[in-house]
Amino acid sequence: MRNRLPLTSLAALLAAAPICASVPQQPKPDLQVFNAFHAGRTIAQRIDPDQRTLLPSDIHPAALRSPVLGPVDPSFRMDRMILTFKMSPDAQARRDQLLAAQQDPKSPYFHQWLTSEQYGQLFGPSKEDVDAVATWLLGQGLRIDEVSPSRLAINFSGTAAQVQQAFRTSIQAISVDGVTRHANTLAPSIPSALAEVVAGVVSLHDIPRKAMNHGFRKLADQESDHIRAHGSGPNYTNGSTAYMAANDFKTIYNVAPLYTAGIDGTGTTIGIVGRTNIHTSDVSTFRSDMGLSVNTPTVVLNGTDPGDLGGGEETEALLDTEWSGAVARSATVKFVVSKSGSSDGVDLSAQYIVDNAATLGITVMSTSFGSCESDMGSSENTFYNNLWSQAASEGVTSFISAGDAGAAGCNGGGDTTGSGQAVNGLASTPYNVCVGGTQFNEGGNFSTYWGTTQSDYSSAKSYIPEVAWNESGTVSGGSNLWSTGGGTSTIYSKPTWQSGTGVPADGMRDCPDVSLTAASHDGYIICQGGSLGVVGGTSAASPAFAGLMALVVQRMGGTGQGNANYA
Repeated sequence: MRNRLPLTSLAALLAAAPICASVPQQPKPDLQVFNAFHAGRTIAQRIDPDQRTLLPSDIHPAALRSPVLGPVDPSFRMDRMILTFKMSPDAQARRDQLLAAQQDPKSPYFHQWLTSEQYGQLFGPSKEDVDAVATWLLGQGLRIDEVSPSRLAINFSGTAAQVQQAFRTSIQAISVDGVTRHANTLAPSIPSALAEVVAGVVSLHDIPRKAMNHGFRKLADQESDHIRAHGSGPNYTNGSTAYMAANDFKTIYNVAPLYTAGIDGTGTTIGIVGRTNIHTSDVSTFRSDMGLSVNTPTVVLNGTDPGDLGGGEETEALLDTEWSGAVARSATVKFVVSKSGSSDGVDLSAQYIVDNAATLGITVMSTSFGSCESDMGSSENTFYNNLWSQAASEGVTSFISAGDAGAAGCNGGGDTTGSGQAVNGLASTPYNVCVGGTQFNEGGNFSTYWGTTQSDYSSAKSYIPEVAWNESGTVSGGSNLWSTGGGTSTIYSKPTWQSGTGVPADGMRDCPDVSLTAASHDGYIICQGGSLGVVGGTSAASPAFAGLMALVVQRMGGTGQGNANYA
């Protein structure tokens, strides 16, 4: 881990930073230096449907190891699939050159953020090639739902029969952990004429990405009553157990001086990736119980409303919306919700936020879901590599949870064994901030750091020493992996900014970049279904760090900061 500024110095750093004063408008530098002349279409005029290129990685491993129940009905709807495009090696080099220049204060391109359309014009395939792919999809009877303004994705829908015919695959019903799902059990293929520009289809299945939280544990009625009494304690502690409230976070991470100085997220907007709707009344109750002002999140529906799916899905959504807003307490939180189908709602919501960040006013976003790199395959990894680099070019800082199963990134925290070393492929690109987890280490001196009575809606007394989060084998029966995700990417080389004392000289991207408390020990309080409970996991650390980043954005005059790893 490289040398970095302690979070307890955040307040001092931001207080000392100059407010961005109004300066005369300077002419923007010409971005065309990063462009390359598109010589019309790359795709041949004639697309031979029988000359095919296999996409062997576009099949989920679970589809190969799960019991097959039989073919789905030919009329089965497969909606909002994402076809993702390749970026040429030359375009990738030019893109990375611009992203580095956008973070170099000496460059004329410093903080000269792009729009989604500009990103596509500079680095995406030619319009002629995108049109040719769209025409081919339409010719297979499929419906075009949307062409990304970045030119790097087409969202499309159709029946299982149409998908099978177009991609020469087989869509089967399978049983995954006792749940009936659908997936392609044969590697799809595309006409070879398209292979130079098409990376593949992100997913032809509904196997969900993992939510990175250590599930909701409802507090006993007596504990909830203590918290809500706001009177004599104990309130946010119970014996030698503490539950972290919003003002505890403020004390532990020394954010209080920022709030006193008016740096509370005012004027900033945080985007949260979701795949279930929520009852915003839970957020209102949480804020009331935490002593925070009313600030209801905005739910943005991207397509069909999936409704409130309840359970762990609802836990994840409420954790993300409540705690991003608990840290950046005056920021606008926009919770983008997409229904899962043959594309995970996580993918659709992340895509929507990045493609529409300027319209939504979003400069910071958080994603608390993941899949391991090897399970994702080349198409999914290409999609997120394109998406997070696009976000960085637009000035959006993307935070993604590192995972909850230690080095076993292909597993979940609740699994009893790990299948091998891996990292979260949504978090391992060089263009996002990967957020890991720590654990407070009171060293047996509980009363040194936590009070037994509540004051100012909190009981934490000071900063608490932290160690890497590792509760493996100690919670929920003592036979699971709960611990901070992290490790070495097998795809991405070492970014230029990832250097320093303690960073492995492995030549590859290492995760995580930053961390916050994530242990169920001293877990985060949330409100779900009107009840208070505690949650752990890097799903808590990511939205909390997004809240901290919103404070930075406000302090820097409201301007997005892009990939914050450079700084």
